[in-house]
Amino acid sequence: MGKAFSNVKFSILDLAPVLHGHDATLSFQNSADLAQHVEKLGYHRYWLAEHHNMPGIASSATSLVISHIASHTEKIRVGAGGIMLPNHAPLVIAEQFGTLDALYPDRIDLGLGRAPGSDQATAHALRRTLNSSPEDFPSQVEELEAYFAGAARVKAVPGQGANVPLWLLGSSDFSARLAAERGLPFAFASHFSPDYTLPALRLYRDRFTPSNQLSKPQAMVGVNIIAAETTEKAKWLATSQQQQFLSMIRGKPSQLMPPIDDIDQEWTIYEKASVEKSVNSKSTIVGDKDVVREKLAAFIEETEADEVIINSQIYDHEERKKSYQIVSDLVHV
Repeated sequence: MGKAFSNVKFSILDLAPVLHGHDATLSFQNSADLAQHVEKLGYHRYWLAEHHNMPGIASSATSLVISHIASHTEKIRVGAGGIMLPNHAPLVIAEQFGTLDALYPDRIDLGLGRAPGSDQATAHALRRTLNSSPEDFPSQVEELEAYFAGAARVKAVPGQGANVPLWLLGSSDFSARLAAERGLPFAFASHFSPDYTLPALRLYRDRFTPSNQLSKPQAMVGVNIIAAETTEKAKWLATSQQQQFLSMIRGKPSQLMPPIDDIDQEWTIYEKASVEKSVNSKSTIVGDKDVVREKLAAFIEETEADEVIINSQIYDHEERKKSYQIVSDLVHV
């Protein structure tokens, strides 16, 4: 296993992919099955993310899907990675996650982000107004903490006194600064913003102030992993994720497509460069077990992460489960 994996927790980020030719019903069936699978493998937590107006992602009603996953598992932590807090009244989120904590005690996490989770038109549809700004996010986090602590004038029922650890999520230095200031754990979206990973983590650790929730910095990093029996097969499976990135670059998000034999026929050289900047970085690992072992160990050594959360955008559900099995065999031996 090596020292690189010995003190690191490994978790799952599930984007609840909507597969081409299917609907969200299958997405949720697959997510529940995957959660049961990775729980048996020993993964630490299972997170879902809030995205809207995305044909390939079914987890828009994130708290509902969290409840679905928690009801089909027994002990794995389940949570949001994350809830885009500016889309919601903090009281509503306190009540939703207070309810989840009451239903599934000591198993629920709440990761918070400040992005809309989609485009401006969708943000307007969610919020009804775009008068809020990123500068409002710290006060929204503070308001949410007050509801959980029972310190607000309005009481969150359920919610007040709930044991729901808060995480701040980010893809830049904004949330790194805020997480450090408030003494909260920090999860960096290195799986789609690799260039800013190390500066954000350094800033977070250097400026961390202990809090009632956390005495020392706790950093999680996201990584894309597609593992298979051979590197050739893994690269073939990875063409589904590449097609999804390509559709986003073109401004036409799609469902998760089946893998294809020749991805080069699908993009221009400029589109290829743009996709590869996102998916061919240190935080995207595609290969057999030896490739995954080497690159994952190097990524953990470089980031000094306390926890790694893995996203595997694989069209075939059984191949997706197999990918997480391969990683588990490497890190949990």
